[in-house]
Amino acid sequence: MSFIQFENGKIHYLIKSSSETNEKGSALIFIHGSGEHSFVWKEQMENIEPVIPLIAIDLPSHGKSSEFANLSLDLYIEAVKSLKEELQLKTILLCGHSLGGAVAQGYYFKYPNDIIGLILMSTGAKLRVLPRILEETKNDFNKFLDSIEIGSFYRKTLVTIITEYVQEISKIKPSIVHRDFQICNEFNVMNKLGSIGVPCLIIVGKADKLTPVKYHKYFHSHIEDSELHIIDEAGHAVMVEKPPKVNQLIEKFLHRFK
Repeated sequence: MSFIQFENGKIHYLIKSSSETNEKGSALIFIHGSGEHSFVWKEQMENIEPVIPLIAIDLPSHGKSSEFANLSLDLYIEAVKSLKEELQLKTILLCGHSLGGAVAQGYYFKYPNDIIGLILMSTGAKLRVLPRILEETKNDFNKFLDSIEIGSFYRKTLVTIITEYVQEISKIKPSIVHRDFQICNEFNVMNKLGSIGVPCLIIVGKADKLTPVKYHKYFHSHIEDSELHIIDEAGHAVMVEKPPKVNQLIEKFLHRFK
């Protein structure tokens, strides 16, 4: 297991070294979504050819990272920044899922010179959260967990995939999951998208109910160097539902940065 020191705690991350000489000193950092941790990138970390190093972070208070007080979008951004600096990476690509997409966008607008590419997956420039989700994560966490199958997955996704995902979400404290969704609900960078000046890969499941296809079409129409891919038979958890297709798209995108 790998950790860096961050503020008064530690941040956990997974890393897969490059299969090629990494002369540019770049890496791809995967950033998970609300209530998740680095487990959601298991299929990507294991199966994508690492033409540059692949890293999956556990955000503060998630997974094996330390628990932190006062969680915020900026704290999450700074955790990623600290990881980049500690690993002495010159530049990075960020791949963010849902809340992780907000972190990736926020990082770009704060530290644009660090970023050479973005992968925005099942996310949005504005992430308004259903009141039901905010209510359940605060007052009835088991009800929230029971709703994940319908809310986050395509109806024909294998039960084993859904069960494993829900089990991992259940390991995160309800108060932390609730705060994640609050952070999403407060996020809005719709007026900034036109200033994104790096290549952007946009991926969404066709059956995504939480961050629907229209959010991703908005990205595509406002980010000049972008490509949009809509994945059939996938919902919000597209990277665990359709890993071969997602991995193929990411691999092709990474070859631009060898």
